[in-house]
Amino acid sequence: MAAFREPAASADGARGPAAYGLVVLDFDGTLADTFAWFSSVLGGVADRYRFRRVAEEEVEGLRRLGAREILTRLGIPRWKVPLIARHMHGLAARDAGRLRPFPGIAAMLADLDGAGVSLAVLSSNREDVVRRVLGPESAGRIAVWSCGASIFGKARRLRGLVAASRLPPERVLCLGDEIRDAEAARAVGCAFGAVAWGYTDAQALAATEPDHLFREPAEVVAAVVE
Repeated sequence: MAAFREPAASADGARGPAAYGLVVLDFDGTLADTFAWFSSVLGGVADRYRFRRVAEEEVEGLRRLGAREILTRLGIPRWKVPLIARHMHGLAARDAGRLRPFPGIAAMLADLDGAGVSLAVLSSNREDVVRRVLGPESAGRIAVWSCGASIFGKARRLRGLVAASRLPPERVLCLGDEIRDAEAARAVGCAFGAVAWGYTDAQALAATEPDHLFREPAEVVAAVVE
């Protein structure tokens, strides 16, 4: 595992070349366009684990909800969540060749890395899947990997990443597409950058009052690299 780089000193001696010294990246719906794939396998997973199938007309409504509300709507008890997540991750590994990063993600990672910003991936998905989907060049820009987080375990993982980076939480930007990503960032005191291209409806994300609401990956670079 790589280590976080030391923030570079600017010309006046201040620490850090950018507004944030560390960007923590979600994977599904943030780096990778996995929603269509997720929708395609969800029916079979629902049958296997005996929860309610999602009707097509329900999808947009569910995109406005947080993870806890979605579990309630679909009738999924909390004890089943780890079993379902493990199965879904196995399906993602099987189908990783079908999954792709969003347009602009490779350039975003290259620009952030080139500006001296440390990058970390914090995901419930498996590290091997994330690496395959990103490809070796983009994956090589990630300093630290924290994969396999439980669906509601991101705050604990994030707290560990911030401690390891030796940065104050306000110098850490968490990038995500779900309400639970916003909740994790707030719990740790980090800035939250909501991405409008992922799973959750952009208006629902805006209601969480993120520090940034990004419409495309290039906007992330503009906000981070001053």
